[in-house]
Amino acid sequence: MSTQYTIPKTQTAAIVSTAGAAVEVKKDHPVKSPEELAPGECLLKMHCTGVCHTDLHAALGDWPLKAKTPLIGGHEGVGEVVAIGANTPNSPVKIGDRVGVKWLANSCLDCEYCRKGLEQTCVNAKLSGFSVDGTFSQYVVSYVHHVTPIPEGFDSNEAASILCAGVTVYRAIKYSQTQLGDWIVLPGAGGGLGHLAVQYAKVRGLRVIAIDTGDDKEKLCKELGADVWIDFKKSKDIVADIKAATDGQGAHSAVVTTASSSGYTQAVDYLRPGGTLMAVGLPGKATLEASIFFTVLKSISILGSYVGNRQDAREAIDIAARGGVKCYYQLKKLADLESVYTELKEGKIAGRIVLDMQE
Repeated sequence: MSTQYTIPKTQTAAIVSTAGAAVEVKKDHPVKSPEELAPGECLLKMHCTGVCHTDLHAALGDWPLKAKTPLIGGHEGVGEVVAIGANTPNSPVKIGDRVGVKWLANSCLDCEYCRKGLEQTCVNAKLSGFSVDGTFSQYVVSYVHHVTPIPEGFDSNEAASILCAGVTVYRAIKYSQTQLGDWIVLPGAGGGLGHLAVQYAKVRGLRVIAIDTGDDKEKLCKELGADVWIDFKKSKDIVADIKAATDGQGAHSAVVTTASSSGYTQAVDYLRPGGTLMAVGLPGKATLEASIFFTVLKSISILGSYVGNRQDAREAIDIAARGGVKCYYQLKKLADLESVYTELKEGKIAGRIVLDMQE
C-alpha cells in the first residue's frame, strides 16, 4: 500500500498541550505508518481543513464534555487516501480517493442509535479533533466507513466547511418541520454556520429572516438571498420586527446556530403557533430558557439537532457540489490558527476560515 505514496515519518501539526493552552505548531509530530493502521482505518494526506467554533471550545476546554489532551483539533478536512489498514474487508473507499473527515470520525454502526440514523449519538462514537486527533495536521488517521467521498470537480476548499458547518445546518433545516414558503429565522446568519444555513434554507424554498450584526454580515446575508435582515444591535424589539415581517403571525421555525444563549432567549416569543425551535449552537454552560406556559399554549416544538449522519453529509455535499450552496471562506495557513481563534472569540469572522494544508 505504501508503494504508491512516499509517506514521511514526521509532519507539521497544531497541538494544544492542555485545555486552555495556546496552540503550538510543531514540525516533528510523528505520522502513523501504513503498517500501524488498524483494520478499518485509513491514512489521509490533507489538502485543507476548515476551522469551526467547536475547535475553539475543544481547545479552551469550556464544555461540560472535555477533549483529550494533548490534542490535534479540526474536523472539517479534505484529503487523499494514501493508505488503508490491512485486513479491511469491503472498504467503500480506495487509495487515491478524495474524501472528507467530519466531526463524527467513527461509530459502531450496530447499536440502536446507529441503526436509527443517529450515528452521531453512538455511545462508542469517536469525534475528530476531540476524542481522537483531527485535521490540523498534514496526515490524519480516519475510518473507511465514515469518511465522505468528495465529488469530482468540487473544490476541496469549498467542500471542507460543508463537512461540519454545512451538514449541521442542513440537517437542522431538514428536520425543522417547515414547508415550501414558510418563514425561518436564522440568528447568527452571517457566521460560519449561519451563512450556509441561509443558502440551504433557500434551496428548500423557505423565506429567511437573517439576524446578526455588522455591515459585512448584512451584505453577505442579503447577497445569499435573505428576505429580511435584522441587526440585533440596532433593533429595538426583535420579536416585533419578526412579527411585522410575517404578517403579525411569527415565523414557522428558527434554527439557532449562535454559540451564546442570547439567540435562544426570544425564540418562543417570535415563533407562531405550531412553530419549531431547532437548537444547534452549543454554548458551553448556558441553559435554554423558555416560557413553559407559552411553549404549551402555542404548541411549540423544541428539538436538538447535533451535526448529521453519513447520509446527511452526502446530501449536503451533493447540494453544494451541484452549485446550490457556496461556502464563503478566507484561506489561511496552519500557522495562523491561534489568531483565527482570537477572531472567533471576538465574533469578527464573516463566513468561514479554511487552512491550506498543502505545504
